[in-house]
Parts: sequence; structure tokens; C-alpha cells
Amino acid sequence: MSQEPRMSFLFLFLFLSHGVASHRVPDSRQDLDPLLQKMAEEIINGSYLNALLDLIQFQSSHGWTADLSHRVLAYLNSRNVAFTIPSLQAAMENYLQQRLYQPQKLLEDLRETDAQRFCTAMKCLLEDKKDLLELEDIVLDLGEIRKQALQSPGVNRSLFLITLERCFQVLNSLECVEILGRVLRGSSGSLLQPEIAEKLPRDLREDAFKNLSAVFKDLYDQTSAHSQRALYSWMTGILQMSSNASGEPGLQDDSVSWVSAENLWILGRYMVHLSFEEIAKISPVEIGLFISYDNATKQLDTVYDITPELAQAFLERISSSSFDMRNTSTIHRQGARLWNLPPASTLIFPHRLGLLVCFYDDLDLLDAAVAQVLLHQMIKCSRLRGFQAGVQKLKADLLDIATENQTLNETLGSLSDAVVGLTPTQLESLSPEAVHGAISTLNQVSGWAKSQAIILSAKYLAHEKVPSFYNVSQMGVLLAGLGTQTFHAMDRRDLLQVLRSAVSLHVSDLSPAQKQGVLSKMIETGDAASNIVEIQGAFFKEVSLFDLRREAGFNTTVLKEKELRRSQALFLYELLSTSTRRPEELLSTGQLIKGVTCSRIDAMSADSFRAYFHYFENSLSLLSPYQVNCLAWKYWEVSRSSMPPFLLAVLPAHYLASVPASQCVPFLISLGRSQLDSLVLDSHKKNSVLGKVQQCLNNSIADEYAVDIVGKLLCHLPAAVLHHGVSARAWATALHVLRDCPELSPEQKAAVRLRLLEQSGLPQNWTAETAKDLGPFLMLFSEDELSSVATKFPDILQQTVSKTAGTLPPQGFLRAVFESLRNSREKSPSSAPSPGCHGVTAPSSGDILKLAEANACWAPADLLCMEESTFIRNVELLGAVRGFRPPQLMTLKEKAVQVWDMPSYWKEYHIASLGRIALALNESELEQLDLSSIDTVASLSWQTEWTPGQARSILQGFLEDSGYSIQDLKSFHLLGLGTTLCAMNATEISLIKISEFRAVVARIGTLLCSTHVLAEFKRKAEVVFGDPTEWSSSVLQELGTMAAGLTKEELQMLDKDLMPYFQPSAIKCLPDEIFKELSVEQIAALGPENAAAVTPAQRRRLSMLQLQSLQRALDGANPRAWLDTPPSASPARTPSSSPPPGGPVTWGPWLGCLLVLLPKTV
Repeated sequence: MSQEPRMSFLFLFLFLSHGVASHRVPDSRQDLDPLLQKMAEEIINGSYLNALLDLIQFQSSHGWTADLSHRVLAYLNSRNVAFTIPSLQAAMENYLQQRLYQPQKLLEDLRETDAQRFCTAMKCLLEDKKDLLELEDIVLDLGEIRKQALQSPGVNRSLFLITLERCFQVLNSLECVEILGRVLRGSSGSLLQPEIAEKLPRDLREDAFKNLSAVFKDLYDQTSAHSQRALYSWMTGILQMSSNASGEPGLQDDSVSWVSAENLWILGRYMVHLSFEEIAKISPVEIGLFISYDNATKQLDTVYDITPELAQAFLERISSSSFDMRNTSTIHRQGARLWNLPPASTLIFPHRLGLLVCFYDDLDLLDAAVAQVLLHQMIKCSRLRGFQAGVQKLKADLLDIATENQTLNETLGSLSDAVVGLTPTQLESLSPEAVHGAISTLNQVSGWAKSQAIILSAKYLAHEKVPSFYNVSQMGVLLAGLGTQTFHAMDRRDLLQVLRSAVSLHVSDLSPAQKQGVLSKMIETGDAASNIVEIQGAFFKEVSLFDLRREAGFNTTVLKEKELRRSQALFLYELLSTSTRRPEELLSTGQLIKGVTCSRIDAMSADSFRAYFHYFENSLSLLSPYQVNCLAWKYWEVSRSSMPPFLLAVLPAHYLASVPASQCVPFLISLGRSQLDSLVLDSHKKNSVLGKVQQCLNNSIADEYAVDIVGKLLCHLPAAVLHHGVSARAWATALHVLRDCPELSPEQKAAVRLRLLEQSGLPQNWTAETAKDLGPFLMLFSEDELSSVATKFPDILQQTVSKTAGTLPPQGFLRAVFESLRNSREKSPSSAPSPGCHGVTAPSSGDILKLAEANACWAPADLLCMEESTFIRNVELLGAVRGFRPPQLMTLKEKAVQVWDMPSYWKEYHIASLGRIALALNESELEQLDLSSIDTVASLSWQTEWTPGQARSILQGFLEDSGYSIQDLKSFHLLGLGTTLCAMNATEISLIKISEFRAVVARIGTLLCSTHVLAEFKRKAEVVFGDPTEWSSSVLQELGTMAAGLTKEELQMLDKDLMPYFQPSAIKCLPDEIFKELSVEQIAALGPENAAAVTPAQRRRLSMLQLQSLQRALDGANPRAWLDTPPSASPARTPSSSPPPGGPVTWGPWLGCLLVLLPKTV
């Protein structure tokens, strides 16, 4: 922080002290304004909130003059109030802490303020302008107060509750609704619990009701299903009363609906909570009027959680209205032009239907033109929450209609994103001319499989002949289908233009080999350095350290928009610090802060460190644990009295003793806003930190305010606290936080499951809202427990599993999802089952899409009986299932052979689509594959489960099929080979060209190869970067796992200050017999992250002294001080702090820039 922040409430103390310093005023109450008299009385009574509100009210109509301070002081003196400036300051600090750390007291204060003061408080929340309250040389930033109030733990909860309770009595309803909106939008959504609906006013003016309904619509996705239902009931209650009060004929008749066109519009996304009965009663006139609104189209585009049944009910009602379902006069002409749509002879207003179009089933008598228009409107259907299997089936049916009596070549550009449903065979049948003509459609479609992109890219370039900037820039999402060799063959200037164009947005989709193909061509010849400077964004991370070291023209301006690897940042920070005298310029430049070393942090003066700390604080996510540890020690040394509390968790565990009970709340708030797993990596130390947290909490979470305070710390609390310590009152808010926890321990999961059963009852009694709200927690229950949910709410289970991509959910949960599909799937046996498949339930395309990771529950016999067309359409989905076991993968491989013939006939796109299924190929089958393309090899090498024999077969297959020798391999070949590089022997590694190897050192440094292979790569690195004794921190970081190839002699010679710059993966790869040769000083200097990476086997080989050093590193002990004596429970303050030496650390000033009512002063 640039300076120690001052608490704004001390403005009273400051302006009064200013008066004392100026001169004494006679003891008199001469003509002091009554409002200022009230303010002075509140100061005397210790009601500083009231004093502030009186001052704000006074300032709203008066100017502040110098003599007013003296008059207020004189008034206080006339009341015989004996105080000193320090005692007044202490009293105010104590008051502030009570209100800031116990927002319930703030709620009580606001309840007790009189109507005028409360009105002033509400007006402060309502103001838009960044108003400043100026008292001579003191400036109170009310805009900052408002901003922090809406973002502070617990405070916005109090503001929300008090606004509901009192605002509508003192302000007009429109203003109160605006305040509620601001408070709610600043919250996580947990404020809108079901019981809140009971406190909402029911006599709002029409405009205020509409505005508040709009707030609830905006927060729909952050609101639980139970709360949605409660808010829907509140909205419909008011709408029904309004309809009844209107006195229109027939409204008292149950057969006549209160749901008018306008009421539907007011409900917005809440319209999906209407019952089937209510929908059926909607007047045809009203539904026709609603569907004709332009706003209705936008509204229907956002009903992401609508079900097929509800959608059908709305469609039926629309079709019964006076709305002309076959009128074409309002066709969406702009969309028609964009997607090359032909004119339609009949149309059903698909652009008016929003997401209802995703469930349109009146396909009788549709012609091709109408089907094409419908397909165009169905692009938005990917936003639906679930039901994608039905959407894909509808698209397939429409695709058949759209291509009737026409070839795919003729209709390709008018099929919208339904083209992703075309099989590889259909795509291969396309002419290059057709693909070229439809590229403006194809390049926008999301959802292309890798195999499809490969085919279409090849077709497109077959028409273009020579790839250039112009034709490559037209490819959009298909860019990833281009071959690495194609990129490398392009003109360097064309590539540079591609990277500057809009298509560069899709560069992140390229494989490492493709990216290197681009990069290697750009720096192949000519002024390579100038081309490096031109590279922007994430692509810059691919530039090698060697190439950076050749360029001397970097400056902070060109680095602002570039993403950096840590090795790049270390080098560039060191480079630029020699030419830049202003550290703040470096610290504020993009990701350069990643490269700040501890020695540079240590070298900062106390004033400089305080001035620059906010740069570090705003970039915590970019800093390594070692950097954060260095920051903590520096802060402790120079300004421990204002130290951000979360940094204490980084220091050795005994430093937590410096947190007195009175400072628990700021400690919890600060730590709760941090990522504890990134701050504290050692499990034992984390337990110590959590012990302090539990001590502060008294092992309980009493209410929702406590949840607000602990924040993300809730994810780390022991199972016993979650089960017994969280009160029933706090549970709903706690559950809102727990949903976002990255990972809970098995014990925590068991505790949460028990609480859910206590709070929600047995699964067989759950409502749909309960099942939806539990969401990811459904995975905590067994298959038997979920059986009733699978029967009643199969869609909810299937939607839950669809969100688990990339993870391995529990087997019991997957079985329940699988059974939910069996319960709900239509009984439609294959018309002509394959031999041996009678009675076998083979998966359909819809099944595979619905099941996601639960596809792992198919028996091998089921998979073998899959129809060939189903396999072809879904092979990439099946190849992505992580839970498939070897027998299932073997069956799917057999299916691939059955469909595509022997592996020797497989094309690149076949191999690219296999995913994990390829792991079932034996060495002989791998040798049959055509591996002449490095992109084919890359699609295999990203798998990490190959046996050494399989990896060797892939490597050998590429060398033989491509005709390359080891010496011929380019840098992009090395990256495409990926994990198969680990199958190289020492002789082969020695043959790799240094000029190619040095360009991809960082990528090769991510491989977890055997020790002898890493040692060979390390020798290769010595040719590039010199002897290990000459390596810098940036080089060691760049090498990654290759550094694990150091000999014990080389390791012992490394400076201990380099130890934190090993990558953790390298530490894990160091052989046990080598790791034990490290000195105690080197081990102590590892830093927290690398110390946490030490394996149990490595630890077992260490001596007692080495283990003590390792523990110091794990604890976060000062790496610059071998003797680190524990502080007392009451560490001394810095000389500048006002309390006497030995007083406890306080964070009141630091929290001044964090919490409500503590704005910055200028």
C-alpha cells in the first residue's frame, strides 16, 4: 500500500484536532447550528454513525467553513466533556470494529436511527455520483463508502435487511427498489433465501413492482430453485391481485386466466414456473399479443431452464391463438442474409419463438426452405440447460427435410449449425467448391469435432490451393483443422497478419505442435526479434527463453498485453530493471510481476515496499507461493502493524499466536477472501491455520453473518464443524458457499451428506426444487439413495452429470444416472439387431449425449452391439469418457475396426477422433497406423497412459511413415511427439538438433520421463544454456523436469538461492539418492511450493537435520535467516506505531480500505 490508510470515521477526530491546533475558542455555544449540536451530542454519546449522518445532512445544504470546527469543539468543551485526541481515536476505533466485524450491530443501529437520519443513509446508498465531503483539508469519499459497503462481508446483508424493513416507510418505493437492486447485485445471490419473499412488500406501485421484478429476473441464475419458486409466488400474488382489482369482466371466473401478455412479460424467465393448467387457460388473444412483442422474443431467448413439456404447452397455446403460424411477412431477413437462407414459402415465425423453437415438433408438410430457417433459429438451443439429445434429434430430422431433393453441396451454406451433425462420410462427399462457398457459415459454427475440422479444412484448402492470409483468415473456428505443416509452409508475413486479425481468437484452439509450426516460421529467418515483439496475448507464452535472450528491444509498453511463463517473466524483469528506474512501471506491466525475485523484494526500502504493495496485492493470482512468502516476511519486517491478515497464514504456524481474539474477525475475513490451498501447501501447516480459524469461530458457525465472514474458508473446515457446528439458520447460506468448493475431503463430503439428510429429508421425499438446489451434492449419495430421484427426476440427474466433464464422479452416482436413463428411455429395440445382440440394450446417440461420464456404466456387450452409425456419430464423445476400463476400451476399439476396417486403412481424422479408445491399440496395431502426419501423432501423444512399448511404437511409426530421421526433426515435430519423446534412447536424444530443441525446452520440460531420459535432455540443455553452475533462475524454471537430470555433484554446486526456481514437477522427479545429497541450506531454501512437492520416498532418505530444514521450508520460515526465533504471542510493533511495544498486531487501519464506512481519504 502506498501509505497507511486512515479510517474515515476519524474525520471527526481530524477536524477537531485541527481546531485545537489552530487556536482556542471561548467556552460558548454561540449560534452553533442545531444539526451540528445534534452531531456533537452523538459524539458525546458515542453514537458515531448518527454523528456521521448528521454531518452529511448538514453538508447537503451548508458549506463547511474553518470556524465550524472551532464552534463544534467549543460546544463539546461547554458540555464539560473531557477527552484527549488519542482517547477519542481509540473510542472511535472500538466503535468501528464493533460495527465492521459485527454487522448485526450495524443493523441494530440503523433500526434505531430516527427517520431523518435513516433517510440520509438511504440517500447515500442511492446516489450515483462520486460525491466527496470536504472539511477543509480532510476529504471524505462517500462514493467509496457506498462501493465498499456493497462489497463487504455481512454489511450488504444488513443493508438489504434494513432496506426491506424501513426504506419503504421513509422513501418512495422506486428509490427503495433501486437500493435493493444495488445491494442484491453486489451479493452472491445468497441473500435471496426463500423466506425473504415473505418480507417483500405487496402494495408496491406498479412501476416499482416492475423494477423489482426486473432485479429478480437479472439475478435468476444466482437464485436457488426454492427461492425462485418463492419469488414467483410473490410476483404472481401481486399480478393476480392487480388483475382482480382491475374489475374486468370474467376475471373472477377460474376458467379465465390472470396471465395477460403484459404479465407474461413481467414474469420474464419466471414464466417457466407457470403450471400446465395456468398455461392452458391463457387467452388466445393474450398469448398472440405476447408473442408479437419484440421484447417477448428477447425474453423467450433466455428461458434456458424450460422443459420440453412446458415448451410444448406454450407452443400449443400459441398455435391456438389468432397469431398466424404460417405467415411469412416478418421473416428475419437479416438472419436470412447472414446465413444464405433461401426465401421461405411458409414460416412459423421461428425468430419470435425464442428457445421454444428448440422443441418445435410440427414437422408435417414442412418444406426444405422452412426447415432451413428453423435450423438457423436453433443455433441458440445450445444455451438450454439439458435436453440436448432431443435438440440434436430435431436438428437431424430438419436436416433431412432441408436436404430433400437437393445435394449437400447445394444446401451446405443454409444448414446453420446443424452441419455439425454431418458424418465424416458426408463431409468427405462435399466438393471443395461447396465448402469454399459456405465458409462464411461454417467458420461461425461451434461444436465441430476435431475430425470434422480436419476434413473441412482440407476441403477448403483444396479449393484455395495455396494458404494465404486472406483464405486462412476466413476459417474462423475451423483454424484448428489446418495441419502443422500447412502453417509452417505459409509466408511469414501472412502468418503475422493472421495473428493480428480476428481469427487470432481461435489460436488458443491450436495444439502445441500447430502453435510451434506458426512460431518457428515467424522466427525462422529475417529479423526474428521484431516478429517476437509482435506476438500478442497467450501465444507469446510459446516463445522460448533462448529466443527472448536474443532480443534486446523489449520495453514495458510492448509487454502490457502479453501472457508470460514464469521463466519469461524472470528473464524480462531482470532485463528491464537495468533500464527502468521506476519499479512501479515494471510492477504494473501485464504479467511481468511474475518475475519479481525475493532479492528484489528484500532490497526495497520500507517506504517503497508500502508504496508498491498494492501492485502485488492486486496480482496475487499471478504470484508463486514463494513470492507470497517473501512478501509476508517483508511486510512483517517493515510494517507488521498494518499487515494484511491473510499473509500471517504464509508465515510459520507459530506466528498465528500474534492474532489476539479481538482481531479474529479481520483475520477470518482476510483469509476467507484468499485461496488457502495456494497460500498454504503443507497439510500439517494448514491444520494449524485451521486450528486458529476454529478457535476464532469457537468451532461453530452461528448464523449467516458468520458464513459471510469466513467466506471460502468454509471449504476447509473439518467435517465435525460442518456436521455439528453450522447452525440450522446458517445452513442455507453455507450450502451456497460449499457448492463452489473445488474439492471436499471424503470426511467433509460425508458430513455434508448427513446434514443434507437432516435438513432436506430422505431422497424419496425430495421435490424437484430440492433436487435442483442440491446439484453437485447429489454425487454424495449412493445409488440406492438416488434410485427414487432417478425415477422422479431423471432430467435433473442427467443435467448434473453433464457438468462433470473432465472429472471422475463417484461410481454410485454414475450408476444412478445410468439407471435414470434406463427408466426414461423409450423402448425401441433395434429393427435388425446384429448377431448376438438380441435382448441387448445398445446405446443410442441420445443415450450417449445424456449420460456423459455415466457412459462408463455400459457393459462391453452393450457397446459392441451399438449401431455403426451411432458409433460414427459419437466416437469422440465416447473417447472422452475418463471412466472407461480396459475391457470397455478394447470393445470400442473392436467396434472401430468393425466400422472402419483394419487400422492400416484409418485416416488422420479417424485416429484423431479416438481419444482414450486409442489406448486399446496394441503395439502391432499402432505400427499399422499411417503416422506420417505429425498432427496424427499429436492426437495420440497427448494421452498419458501409454505403456513404454506403445509409446515406442508411435515414435517409430512416425519416423518410418514420415521418412524423417531424428536429425531431421523440427521443433514442431518434437512437440507433436509429446510423451512419446520419453521413449527415445540416449543416442536418439543426442541426435536432436540443438537449433530445434532450444525452441521447445519449456514444453519438453513438462514431460514426466524416466530419470535417464531426463538426464539426457539435461545434457542437451547444457549446450543451450551452459554449465549448470551458470544457470539463472529463469533457466532453471524454463527447464522444468529436465532439471531432475542433474547429477548429485551438479545439484550440490547450485546456489541455494536458486532452489525455489525448480519447478515442483522437477523436485518430484529427482531420484531419491540424488535428492538426499542436497545440503540443509539448500533444502531450507526450497520454498513452500517445492518443499510440498517432496515425495515420501525422498523424505525417507533424509537425515534429521535435512528433515528439520525441509520442515522450515514447509512452514514458510524466512529463507534469508537461518535462525528464526518464534515471536511472542504479542509481537512488538514498529517504532512508528502508536501503542506501546509489545502490543498486539492490529489491522484496523488496513481494514479501513477494505470494509464499509472506511473510505480512503485524500
